[in-house]
Amino acid sequence: MTEQNREKKNSQPEMFFDKEDPSLLMRPELRQGSRPGDMRVRIVLPHQHAFRRLHYGVLEATEETEEPHSAWGWLKRIFIGPPLPTARAATERLTKVKALAVLSSDAISSVAYATEAMLASLIAAGSGHLWVMLPISCIIVGLLCVVALSYRQTIPAYPSGGGSYIVARENLGTVPGLVAAASLMIDYVLTVAVSVSAGVLSLATLFPILSSAFDIVSIDVTLIILITIINLRGIRQSGSIFAAPTYLFIGSALLMIVVGVVKSFVIEQRPLIGPFPYVAAVEPLSLFLILKSFSAGCSAMTGVEAISNGIPAFKKPETRNASITLTWMAIILGGLFLGITALTMAYRIEVSPTGNPTVIGQIAQRVFNGPLFFFYPIFQIATLLILALAANTSYSDFPRLASLLARDLFLPHQFAFRGDRLAFSTGIVFLATVASLLLMVFEGDTTSLINLYAVGVFISFTLSQSGMVRHWWVRRHSDRHWLHHMLMNGLGASVTLLVALVISVTKFLAGAWIVVVCIPLFVWLFLSIRQHYLRVQRERTTEIPLRPKTLSHRFIVPVMALDAISQYCVSYARSITPQVTAVHVAFDRKRAAALSECWNTWQSSLSEDERVPLSLVEPACHSFSRCLLAYLEQLQAQYPNDTLTVVLHESDALSFRERLHHHLDILAVKGALYSSPDIVVTDIMPPQQCEPVRPEQFSHRFIVPVTGLDRSTLQCLAYARSICSPVTAVHVGVEEQDIEEIRDSWLQLQRYLSQEEETRLVVIESPYRSLVHPLLAYVDTLRELYPTDTFTVILPKFVVEHWWEYPLHNQTAFRIKKALQTRPGIVVTTIPRFVPRD
Repeated sequence: MTEQNREKKNSQPEMFFDKEDPSLLMRPELRQGSRPGDMRVRIVLPHQHAFRRLHYGVLEATEETEEPHSAWGWLKRIFIGPPLPTARAATERLTKVKALAVLSSDAISSVAYATEAMLASLIAAGSGHLWVMLPISCIIVGLLCVVALSYRQTIPAYPSGGGSYIVARENLGTVPGLVAAASLMIDYVLTVAVSVSAGVLSLATLFPILSSAFDIVSIDVTLIILITIINLRGIRQSGSIFAAPTYLFIGSALLMIVVGVVKSFVIEQRPLIGPFPYVAAVEPLSLFLILKSFSAGCSAMTGVEAISNGIPAFKKPETRNASITLTWMAIILGGLFLGITALTMAYRIEVSPTGNPTVIGQIAQRVFNGPLFFFYPIFQIATLLILALAANTSYSDFPRLASLLARDLFLPHQFAFRGDRLAFSTGIVFLATVASLLLMVFEGDTTSLINLYAVGVFISFTLSQSGMVRHWWVRRHSDRHWLHHMLMNGLGASVTLLVALVISVTKFLAGAWIVVVCIPLFVWLFLSIRQHYLRVQRERTTEIPLRPKTLSHRFIVPVMALDAISQYCVSYARSITPQVTAVHVAFDRKRAAALSECWNTWQSSLSEDERVPLSLVEPACHSFSRCLLAYLEQLQAQYPNDTLTVVLHESDALSFRERLHHHLDILAVKGALYSSPDIVVTDIMPPQQCEPVRPEQFSHRFIVPVTGLDRSTLQCLAYARSICSPVTAVHVGVEEQDIEEIRDSWLQLQRYLSQEEETRLVVIESPYRSLVHPLLAYVDTLRELYPTDTFTVILPKFVVEHWWEYPLHNQTAFRIKKALQTRPGIVVTTIPRFVPRD
């Protein structure tokens, strides 16, 4: 082969392999041909096809990146199902039939306990005044009509979701919007607790053996766990599962009302208002008692706003389908509530002091007898199911509301992320946890929980309708029917405000004070979280990148014994900078002397440039972490301009006791350094067969995950570039808009960088919304292509002043670090970024 052909042959890889493109996941190898001077190119590809290359610098994560690799992952896959791509979001919407089951189960199910709540309040005036229950029920149904008509006007005005938070915030201001949000969130938690506890009491009515508080609370929590798992599977699947119990209850309740009305008023000809079994009065029939009974009966209206909140969950046309579903919900709710109240009066049903049997259970027992006896257990089971599954309304709306608050920085960012099945998983799990704790505290007592109920929902009703009044007033010049709309919403705001005041006053001492106090506390919490996030954003914002040349490294390697892992860590640090010091806290003088002797022997076998001094620290206390921190503080004072990095590793001690002791010491050091704003921590996961290596044998590859080009990210990039070049930055994008923003910002950043500060960016589009799995798959792919290189992943860490601020940060970085710790041979470096107070 001629020299020209050889040059052409050797240059061929450059035609299809671009070393500058980090998205080109292949490695060329030049190999000797069959004849002297002849060379051939072998392309090494990864075994797993975790990515599809879209174009230069852009990859798309495939379904392989979401494959479970642990027992927890497989368990999650079994119970929740495989992840759904974001493109499937449109197919996960609800029809009107399913939406009525998912979004109206809370309101419809409340008829199972609303009449009983009224009866329990009125009985204090004696059995002679129980007839007042009927006009109160008619007033509540009239109020339901007003609220439903008001929300029918909210739906077309806010087609993206006319929840009380959105309407109040846009029209009345931030604080009223947060008051509405806090009220709704409290009401959603109470909805889960009340619905599940009332459902279990229906089961106890059917099976009296389940009457102990322990049994009831155990069943309550078990049902919440079951409902949580179903909702984590996605809104469409939960709608399919919950539709049958909802319609079974509606059908059986309508049958009970029809049969009961015929038997009572046609066959037996009972009077609607007649004498109840005698009960002595303990207080006179006063306006306060009537209002108290009215406020108890208003629990039947909880959940009415759910449909206007969940408009995006409907199939197209969303607003029309939502309006029709809201109308049907109001008709069904009003009819069932009046029918059950009428049968309560016709059969003269008494309230059991223990709540078992329930009022609706007693009605069913009176109606379904004789030839229809088999309908009684069916109805009780249907009541249990609808009450237990009524919590699904909260599971649908609470996570959505929490995601809106997180988007506006009033809650931690995790609440805004969709899970594997396109549901807001964090909100679902949080709701289940709080509701379970509430049931444990109140021992599953529905009566006690109802006293907290309905306060928040009517406050949110009032703010939402008041916001709509201002909405129509602002649009009075562009909408011909603005006055009609404004009057209707004004009537709704006035009526619901009156009801909110009545409920707050009449139930204040019975437990409503808890809600009244919690609402301003929640608003303060929301505002504090947003203030913190805004402060962090101000600290992170920058346009000038940090220069790698300004960084001067100094590495500290704590050693317990001179084993292969310690030698590996020292060589790793020495391959980066000559400023390396090994540190040993001399608790045992004989052991320290032996270590010093072994250390000198090892160092004498190395060249002058490779040697690392060993510093023996005299312990000032019995804590390894405190002694090490004191030594680090001295170094910081001695070298204020150096970037101090502490290298930590797992122990290779022979005995289990020594390994455990070392592990606890390292955990203590990590905990102490977690809040340090100036010290970088490097965790080395030693290779499975760790052997001592020379510093020059390390071939470094640095990977820096980036979410945006803020100060913390630029600090990580500068740290990596100060050690080796080039550095690969990886951005995992979920939203197309975020991907475009990071690419534009990256192009602007390159203008500031010199050639030696070269940094390459690869964007990984994540169709399954996962941030961690695609990054891990990318690291694993590069390790497979370059098995002899040492990979270091650099993560930012925010250091804040208060403990309660830590849950707002570092969650994704912690998950990445935890996952990388299971991969031997990976180095994880954490760069702190201190967030001071204003």
